[in-house]
Amino acid sequence: MAEKSDPNSRTIAENRRARFDYAIESDLEAGIILTGSEVKSLRIGQSNIAESYASVEGGELWLINSYIAPYMQAGVFGHEPRRRRKLLVSKRELSRLWNAVGREGMTIVPIVMYFNARGRVKLKLGIAKGKKLADKRATEAKRDWDRQKARIMKQGG
Repeated sequence: MAEKSDPNSRTIAENRRARFDYAIESDLEAGIILTGSEVKSLRIGQSNIAESYASVEGGELWLINSYIAPYMQAGVFGHEPRRRRKLLVSKRELSRLWNAVGREGMTIVPIVMYFNARGRVKLKLGIAKGKKLADKRATEAKRDWDRQKARIMKQGG
């Protein structure tokens, strides 16, 4: 019997460009502090994390330049669309992130924002190293070859 999918858990926004521009070495899940109007806006799917990044500043982890559209019904109690949002991680994870960013070329990129099974907004972060142009070409060539190989196997089999 197929499992029922949880109505609360679903993807809000995905940063598809992150896997193309960065080699993601590891990832972790972080909570995010939001206002009520931001959550309402996320429930109707109006957000973008494509140009955003995370940064460790003052012993805290921040999500910078993410966009959550204003919720029109909130009126004067709305929110600023591109404000800095605090991310919630343990002290151990925060120190690991701070050490990783201290190394050459490492950055923290958001990969996907989603509602978990309990209905909470979570952000999957990746510790990544920027790819050079040649690396991007190799990734694209491998993807094309895999696609072509699957096509050949489908025709032959």
